[in-house]
Parts: sequence; structure tokens; C-alpha cells
Amino acid sequence: MNLILLAVPFFFLLIAAELLADRLRGVSTYRLADSLNSLSAGVLSQASGLLSKAIAVLGYAFAYEHLHLTELPDAPWVWVLAFVFYDFCYYWNHRLGHERNVLWASHVVHHQSEDYNLTTALRQTSTGFLLGWVFYLPMAVAGVPPLVFVTVAALNLLYQFWVHTRHVPKLGWFEWFFVSPSNHRVHHAQNPVYMDRNYGGVFILWDRLFGTFQEELDEHPVVFGVTVPLRSWNPLWANLQFYAQLWRDAVRASSWWDRLRIWFMPTGWRPADVAARWPVEKPDLAAFRKFEVPLSRGQKLYAALQFATYVAGTSGLLAVASQQGLGVLAGAWLWVAFGLYCIGAWLESRPFARALEALRLALNLPALLWAQQVGLVESGGLPWALLAAWSLFSLAWLVWPRGAQPQMA
Repeated sequence: MNLILLAVPFFFLLIAAELLADRLRGVSTYRLADSLNSLSAGVLSQASGLLSKAIAVLGYAFAYEHLHLTELPDAPWVWVLAFVFYDFCYYWNHRLGHERNVLWASHVVHHQSEDYNLTTALRQTSTGFLLGWVFYLPMAVAGVPPLVFVTVAALNLLYQFWVHTRHVPKLGWFEWFFVSPSNHRVHHAQNPVYMDRNYGGVFILWDRLFGTFQEELDEHPVVFGVTVPLRSWNPLWANLQFYAQLWRDAVRASSWWDRLRIWFMPTGWRPADVAARWPVEKPDLAAFRKFEVPLSRGQKLYAALQFATYVAGTSGLLAVASQQGLGVLAGAWLWVAFGLYCIGAWLESRPFARALEALRLALNLPALLWAQQVGLVESGGLPWALLAAWSLFSLAWLVWPRGAQPQMA
């Protein structure tokens, strides 16, 4: 059972509730482009997981089969122990994800949003499978069965959704034991006083125990984001940006030792010769301005509607993924990734965005033909009629005179 897929409708229901809370309280914690970018990263992460999760699950199952020291029974206390054990491992995975370059390259995606709302919770990496699974192998050695591991991992992730909000204040005694919206807001801050703090997923006790806890302070309002801004709405680039920076620095370094160790050094470390010749500019926090690209209401509405089709398509893909081969899933991933790239280009108002959209719409029908041939979509005329109608509607929107484009109310 895919708990994350089952939770998707509730995610969007709670996002709608948070938007309503924004309006009732007269505040604005959402910007459409930033939210779509966060959601796009989440959709891409789920699609990528169809290709990569097998690495983590099979790696864990192999370790359990050959290295476990005991066989734990299927009892309630084992599930509780596994839930706490998982969060302990998550703490160290998360902490080192902030403290080492190669791990930060994966995790940085989750922190790039300069807003903080429930869509930020869904902003997940597509490359975490590369090394993240290693941190949970102690659970396999201890004898936690794979099914229990997978389930508590999903529950841990689901818990973290609700703490990504600015509408919930401090919660008194709760703050001493559990991760709350207040102490997780600290974690997403780029203020020096808050950086690299509060790593727990469910329990904040680990941070209090290992000296990484920081309370949210009234005198230091949180500024969200990262010190080297992404400045893009492209979810593919969001996943690759820091890897690309590390690669460029490694190539530019004169020392082979620096080229190797840069990947495993503390986050932000760069070879001295590279840092001197190619400094990385970090904006002054006092003069911080959120990344924004001016768009008409019609452009925003078009992007939101197009993105909705990828949410629906990816959800359908997740539902049938277990019946598909790796080649089919790779093809579906390309469809998702290309579509989200196009939406990102549209939100950035790139000069080629309209031509790219026309190409994407033209590829819809061949994509449907392929999906029916491989069994992803049921055969028949209804999917063709629906897709043709949607593509024609979208194309008409594209060619509509710019000054007369439909406007969002």
C-alpha cells in the first residue's frame, strides 16, 4: 500500500485550508510560481522514485537478509521501536545532509523555496536515493523487517507535512519532545542564528540531546531560503544546481586532492585557488529580495492548469507502477520531467517558452499512443478525445493575442 499516494488528496485539501487561513488572517504565505516550483519538485521526486526506490529497498532487504543479528517479532512494541529508531537514523541522515557537500547537493532542493507553506513540505529531492539509504542500514542489522521499515519511513514523512506552516504558533510543552511548526521554521531559515539547527523528523529530542536545537526567536524573524539562491523555477535545475557547482569547482581546482575531497568536505568548502578566482556571491540578508518573474494572471492560470495535468498523470502512474517494467517507467519519467521543465520555462517567461509549449502539446498525442501500447493507459477513444480537447484548448490559449488573454479573477 502506497501511503504517500493515498495522502495526496489530503495534502491538497490542507493546502486549500492554508490558503483560506491566509485570506482570513490577511496575510500572504503563498506565491503561485514558488508553490508550483515546490510541487513540481515533489512530483518529479515521486516519478524519480519509481526508478530509484528499488535501490534503497533492495539494499535494505539484502542487508536484513544477510546481516541481521536477531529476528524481531511482528508485535506492537517492534513497530514503536522501529518508528523511534527510524527517526534517530533520519536525524543523522538529515544532519550530515547539511554538513557535507555531496549530501547537501541532494538535500538543498528542499530548502530552496523562499516561502514557507505546506507546498514546501512536498518539495523533495530526486537524488536522495544515491546515499541516503545507507543511514538506515543499522535498522536492518538490528532486525527490523523490510515491511516495517518501509511503513515507518512513510509515516515519518507524512508527519513532517503539517510542520511546514507559518500559521501555527509555538505549542508549549509539545515543543520539548516533538518537531513543531515553530522549531521547523528555524530549520528552513537562512539567518545565521538559525542555520543548521533542528534536524529531527518527528522527535526534537535528538537535537536537544546532540546540541543542535535552536528556538524560534521573536527578535529574529525567519528569512526562508538558502544563502546561494536558486533563482529559477526549473525543478530539474533545482536538483542539479549544487552538483553542477561542485563539478565546476572540482574541474577548476589545480590540486587532484582538492578535486576528490571537495565532495566530502563540510558544506560550502571550496579549494582556495578556486574560491579566489571564482567567488560565489551571497546576497546580503538585510537586502534580501525573493526571486520573482512578473507574469500576467492569465499566464499564472495557464501554468496552474497545465501543472494539474501532471499531478493527475503522475498519480495515475504511481497507482499502476508496480505492474510496469523499468523501460516503461523510464519513458513515463521523461514525459513528466519534460512537462515540468516546460512549465518552469513558462513561469520564468523565457523567450522560447511559447514555442516549447507548442512542442509539448504536439507531443501529447504520440505520448498517449505510446502509453496505450505499453499498457499505462486503457485503450479506446475516450482518452484520445479528452487529450485532443485539452491540447486544442491549451493551444488556443497560447495563440490568443497577449493583450486579450483570459485573466484570472
